[in-house]
Amino acid sequence: MAGVHPQDDLLKMTHRENWRVQHERLHVKHRGHEAMHAEMVMILIATLVVAQIVLVQWKQRHHRSYNLVTLVQMWAVPLYFTIKLYWWRFLSMWGMFSVITSYVIFRATRRPLSCRTPRMVYKWFLLVYKLSYAVGVLGYLAIMFTMFGFNVFFRIKAEDSMDVGVIMLFYGLYYGVMGRDFAEICSDYMASTVGYYNKGGMPSRNLTDDICAVCGQRILVEVEEEGIIEDTYQLSCGHIFHEFCIRGWCIVGKKQTCPYCNEKVDLKRMMNNPWEKTHVLYGQLLDWLRYLVAWQPVIIGIVHGINFTLGLE
Repeated sequence: MAGVHPQDDLLKMTHRENWRVQHERLHVKHRGHEAMHAEMVMILIATLVVAQIVLVQWKQRHHRSYNLVTLVQMWAVPLYFTIKLYWWRFLSMWGMFSVITSYVIFRATRRPLSCRTPRMVYKWFLLVYKLSYAVGVLGYLAIMFTMFGFNVFFRIKAEDSMDVGVIMLFYGLYYGVMGRDFAEICSDYMASTVGYYNKGGMPSRNLTDDICAVCGQRILVEVEEEGIIEDTYQLSCGHIFHEFCIRGWCIVGKKQTCPYCNEKVDLKRMMNNPWEKTHVLYGQLLDWLRYLVAWQPVIIGIVHGINFTLGLE
């Protein structure tokens, strides 16, 4: 029909039909460029391999700087995409998390260290860890719910339920990674301030049997004496700690050694409840996800730069 613009036809199509038309146009546009595409794929694979080798060597040789740079990128990269794509909901959550965590880090790095600070720090990051775990699981269930078609029974569009699941899964995994990384930094600062822990050598203070090396407070107190009263936990090396402190140190703070003698800690032995063992697997998943969020955009940017330099577009 005269006067009908192709763009008007696209507006009348459904989302799925529109996507199919755009996909066909993309195939037509790139037809005959198979050799160039193969070269671009080879560049991508080579860059990924080289980057992986460099990152592994950096992590092994300079673990502290690697973690610091990775954490800064984990904090900054989503902020860039949030502002660029106008994701204001994520930006508000990111801002609230950043403000509270900044205050917690400020308290953890002050000297002298308040006797209440270690517990306050671990409580905050434990809350972040549990919330991120719950939100991530709900997001995963929402995705499975959609993939098996259960959304039809509740008259929910597949796109809507899938979007909710993906967003919740991303929120859970992202803040889980951030919380554990910041908790690790706070753990190092607090433990070195207390004086019973030194990552690179001997601690500056001798530990007695009635002191918790994580918070620096007495493990057992008299009835009328001010102090922390709670269950204790003894590691295989023989050192005793407040149960909350040592769980915060190992599970939330990502430490797998004794806070005093640096002997290896068996995390599975620490988990009395079988359901708690999923936290170890979840922590390993978060460590793997850190690479995707922090370094994958950088690697893709390098690949685009190489392709642009070689004229492969």
